[in-house]
Parts: sequence; structure tokens; C-alpha cells
Amino acid sequence: MLINMLNMLQGVGGETLGVGIGIGLALVGAGLGLGRIGGEAATAIARQPEAANDIRGTALLVAFLMEGATIIAVIMALVAKIVG
Repeated sequence: MLINMLNMLQGVGGETLGVGIGIGLALVGAGLGLGRIGGEAATAIARQPEAANDIRGTALLVAFLMEGATIIAVIMALVAKIVG
């Protein structure tokens, strides 16, 4: 299986492979981070239901910032592919 994958990548340039890996890492990191934010927010709300609005607002703010950083990372990787 690994040999088949390597044979498929022979025609692919290094910059294309780098862009693919960069985008993949950005998206996987964002997915893991957003999952952790949601899980920790749910745990915090379960522990302190009276602070649910504050916790929810903070978790949403951090999630929005993380999504913005992810979009910027993907755009930068695509620009690097176009320019390079």
C-alpha cells in the first residue's frame, strides 16, 4: 500500500505536496482544537450551570478566533502554491 502511494506521488512536485500537508495540518489542528473547546465548555457548564452564558460566550469567541486563524493558514498555503 505504501509503495502504491509513493508511486502516485512521483509526478507531484514538492511544493504541491507541501501545500497539501500544510492545509491538512491546519485543518486537523483546528478540528482538534474546536473539539477540545466544545468539550471543555460543556464540562464547565455542567460544573457551574449558573455561569453558562459567560462560558458559552468565551468558548464561542475562542472558536471564532481559531476558525479565523485556520482560514488564514489555508489561504496562505494556497497563495504560497500560486506564487511559488
